[in-house]
Amino acid sequence: MIGTLVNVGTIIVGSLLGGLVKKIINEDINRALYNAMGLAAFGLGINAVVRNMPESKYPVLFVVSLAIGAVIGTLLKLDERVGRLTAKKSGDAHLGQGLVTGSLLFCVGTLSILGPVQSALYQDHTYLYTNATLDLVTAMVLASTYGIGMALAAGILFLWQGSIYGLTLLCGDFISGTMMTELSIVGGFLIAMSGISILELKDMKTLNFLPALIVPVIWCLVAPMIF
Repeated sequence: MIGTLVNVGTIIVGSLLGGLVKKIINEDINRALYNAMGLAAFGLGINAVVRNMPESKYPVLFVVSLAIGAVIGTLLKLDERVGRLTAKKSGDAHLGQGLVTGSLLFCVGTLSILGPVQSALYQDHTYLYTNATLDLVTAMVLASTYGIGMALAAGILFLWQGSIYGLTLLCGDFISGTMMTELSIVGGFLIAMSGISILELKDMKTLNFLPALIVPVIWCLVAPMIF
C-alpha cells in the first residue's frame, strides 16, 4: 500500500498548496481558472472516449452503463445530497463539482487502476509513483480553483485504490484489458460531463451518473461466465 499512501499524500500536499494560491488571487483570475478547468476536463474526457471506443468489445455497454447509472444516482439523489453536504461543511457550493471532477481525474485512469494491481502482485509501485506526480500538479490546479477542500479527494482515492489492492490480493489480477477499456469509456464521458457543468453550459449533475462506473466492472466479470 506504500504506493497508494504516497499518491494520497501528494493530493493532500497539492491541495494545501493550491488552497494557499486561491486565497491570494482575485475574482477575475478565479473565473478564468474555472473556465480552464472546464475546458481541460471536457478535453480529457473526450480524449478518453475517442481513444478507447475503437477497442470496445461491447459498443453499447457505455450507453447501458450511463442509463443505469443515471437512474440509480437520481433515485439516490447523489448530486443533491453531496452538494448540500459540501456546502454545509465548507460554505462553497462549487466544491462538490470540484471533488467529482478531481476524483474522476485521480481515479479513472490506467495508472490509478493498474498501479494497485502491480503493487499487490509484484510490490512494484512505479505506476503509483508516476500517478502521484501527476496528481500533485492536478490537485494544485484544482485547489487553486475550488479551495483546500479538494484534499477530501485523497480519501476517495485511498478507498478506490485500496479496494483494488485488496481485491487483487484475494482474487489475483481480475482487471482485464476489456474491463479497462469499457471503464475508461464510461469514465471519459463522466469527466466530459463535469467539464460541461464547470463551464456552466448545462448542469449535468455528474454525481448522479457515478454508479455508471460499476456497470462495466460487473459486466466484464459476469459476461465470460455467460457467453
